[in-house]
Amino acid sequence: MAAKVAGFSTLEYHVLLALAGGPLHGYAIKDAVADESSGTLTPRAGSLYRVIARLLTSGLVADADAVDSERHPGHPRKYYDLTARGRGALAAETSRLKHAAAMAEKRLGIAQGRS
Repeated sequence: MAAKVAGFSTLEYHVLLALAGGPLHGYAIKDAVADESSGTLTPRAGSLYRVIARLLTSGLVADADAVDSERHPGHPRKYYDLTARGRGALAAETSRLKHAAAMAEKRLGIAQGRS
């Protein structure tokens, strides 16, 4: 199970972060999460789509129109986009994480160059 980051799991946070750049389909979200987490997170389809479903239900993500003309064999790709509420939640969580990181650096002496 993914670690919780305040109200979001780590995977939820990274999905929102991936969608901050614009609408993506599920496979592109998976790739963005893996790339942006330096491979730390490599979500499986079932986990990823459960997270997307939770974010849709909570109003942080919405279905979006396809943004490219690339044809994919089989079913049409579903695209997802960050809502205004999702962007606000992502910004608030990012701010919280920055504050937590700054506090950790201070307590660990990193800010003053101590080891």
